[in-house]
Amino acid sequence: MSIITEVIESTKAIIQGMSITLSYLPRRKQTVQYPEEPVTVQPRYRGQHLLHVDELGREKCVACFLCAAACPAECIYIEAADDPRPAEKRIGVDERYAKIYNIDYGRCIFCGYCVEACPKDAITHGYNFELSVYNRADLLKRKDDLLITKQIQSKNYRVAFSDEDVDSEYKEV
Repeated sequence: MSIITEVIESTKAIIQGMSITLSYLPRRKQTVQYPEEPVTVQPRYRGQHLLHVDELGREKCVACFLCAAACPAECIYIEAADDPRPAEKRIGVDERYAKIYNIDYGRCIFCGYCVEACPKDAITHGYNFELSVYNRADLLKRKDDLLITKQIQSKNYRVAFSDEDVDSEYKEV
């Protein structure tokens, strides 16, 4: 008798699962014609990282290694250097700056812990999501690739308005 009840329960579960799947078939599809039409991203979207500079163009990163320590994927590599020059001529805002700042996007999980750990707000997530490459070595982004003054942002996105809900499955287009 238990085999028959198991078959009945399994059949009920399959029918219930298929009914949910089949209920989505008549709904209108939400397809974005990607390169011709920009993708809408949320304001809190985590894209490629940006290394910020202050209003004088000096790098904010002081090479404290907190972002590298907070990274669970261990994809951030930093080498620090000292700059004993006067404050106006320095590369960074402090005497210490990041001589080398690399992020390996082959390992990065875009968790945002590096952004939260930074005491100087030197690193944030940008909106650039076009990171596909043909060679794995090209996923290693160096400081010049990450600096906000040198990074080329994609034009194929737009940031959603605060009252716009782009994650809804019933999105009005």
